[in-house]
Amino acid sequence: MEFRPCIDIHNGQVKQIVGSTLHDKRTKENFVSKQDAAYYARLYKEDGLTGGHVILLNPKGTPEYEADMAAAISALQAYPNGLQVGGGIDDTNAAAFLAAGASHVIVTSYVFNNGQICYNRLDKLRTVAGCEHIVLDLSCRRVPEGGYRIVTDRWQKFTDAFLTADLLAELSAWCDEFLVHAVDAEGKVNGIEEEVVRIIKDSPIPVTYAGGISFLADLERIRELSDGKVNATIGSALSLFGGTLDYQEVLQCIRSWS
Repeated sequence: MEFRPCIDIHNGQVKQIVGSTLHDKRTKENFVSKQDAAYYARLYKEDGLTGGHVILLNPKGTPEYEADMAAAISALQAYPNGLQVGGGIDDTNAAAFLAAGASHVIVTSYVFNNGQICYNRLDKLRTVAGCEHIVLDLSCRRVPEGGYRIVTDRWQKFTDAFLTADLLAELSAWCDEFLVHAVDAEGKVNGIEEEVVRIIKDSPIPVTYAGGISFLADLERIRELSDGKVNATIGSALSLFGGTLDYQEVLQCIRSWS
């Protein structure tokens, strides 16, 4: 089990938000950093953390996205090949982000079309980026009929695809890792979605869980549920982002299990 750090960027600033409120005008912010994205990249580099994800939260094609991109590039340059980047990634810009220093590109919305997995787009992405540089973000939300459906477009649009072990096995042919945000828990600092961890624990490739981690006990619970196979990232609860969960204690905890 590894700790995967994060840098979430909104309107060009490092922030932590409530994931289910990610709208253009109604986004609920938990934290706005006085530090820039490169500061966090340098910190993660100094602490020897790899696989952290930089997420651009504004919609592609807007001035705000351009500000996000500039901040993300500064982070990638501060920690070359140490961070993954996601948000608005497709076959037209994936190679540019990799050339800027990203170890991987993180993709969700591009690989879905009208709520369906678009294998043609997966093939295009694999061609331009290489399977070894792709992370598929299968962030999900619980639905009334049961289970978790994959969501796209800043977590606001439901697809027809359900998060299952079979889906992870199938899509592993197109990527190097998975990132799974339990969106309903994201940013609420109110505990993890245990069922999501149970679903992803048998992924054939590395997978990182995000959403609701609030205490060291939550990390321990993820470790127990997944037999140490699932990595974890922490946002709003972490002391780096105004939370009460001490960053150094998290590192010590994770390293004690390795």
